[in-house]
Amino acid sequence: MAKLSPRDIKRKIQGIKNTQRITKAMKAVSAAKLNKAKAKLNATRPYSEKLYDLINDLAAFVDRDIHPLLKVRDEKVIDFVVITADRGLAGAFNSNVIKRTVNTVRKLEEEGKEVNLILIGRKAVQFFKNKNFKIREEYEDIYRDHLNLRFTSQVGGAIAQRYDEEQIDAVYFINNELITTATYETKIRKLLPIEPKIDYTKLSELTRYNIEPSSEEVLEELMKRYINFQLYRALVESSTAEHAARMIAMDNATRNAGEAIKKWTVIFNKARQEAITTELIDIINAANAIS
Repeated sequence: MAKLSPRDIKRKIQGIKNTQRITKAMKAVSAAKLNKAKAKLNATRPYSEKLYDLINDLAAFVDRDIHPLLKVRDEKVIDFVVITADRGLAGAFNSNVIKRTVNTVRKLEEEGKEVNLILIGRKAVQFFKNKNFKIREEYEDIYRDHLNLRFTSQVGGAIAQRYDEEQIDAVYFINNELITTATYETKIRKLLPIEPKIDYTKLSELTRYNIEPSSEEVLEELMKRYINFQLYRALVESSTAEHAARMIAMDNATRNAGEAIKKWTVIFNKARQEAITTELIDIINAANAIS
């Protein structure tokens, strides 16, 4: 590597400072978006959890044959809804989901199961599109314009139809979820079928629900809401975690840029001192030669 002159080093320092200004601005933007996304997430989680608890409770004591989405089958054909971001610059946010998906799919395929992917997010589509994976559907650019219940109804309706027609035996989400402002975690959650955690058949009649007008009608409406809203929550979780990951990544980049500036400033000072010393030696040698 050729030795850099003080002028070249100064240009390099200025370039790092320009990059630092950009990363600092991106951190501020991500922090603002994170606060807004957390407000939406905090409004989404309670409803999602209560809806899940209600469905779980109802499914525990009603006849599971009254609704096709409650039927439990051997998991031979599985759909995974893989949720990533559309953009990068968020550290290991996207790669964590992709790695978890690849490892999970390979393990299930080794067990003789068929796995299909529903990809949401440009990064997931770009990675899996030309790989040896079975892809059912692809969705890109949904966070900017389509992060709403209309979109989730479209995707959720297709999932419910395939499960109803027994084309698939189980559905799972793979996405990042926000744990704290500074941390997120890649999780796998089961969407279908719903398997009750409590055996309500062993409880007294007084502890059960009285369902009106009928179990079929109530479950039909609740199951639609359940699938669509769980998918909506997964997208909100992923979007919120993305902003947190990008804020952390830009904060790290800003601090790394600061360290690089210090390092190159020391190098610049040494190079400038060497240049001054060399010039002084040349002047002294020239003066000695003249005298």
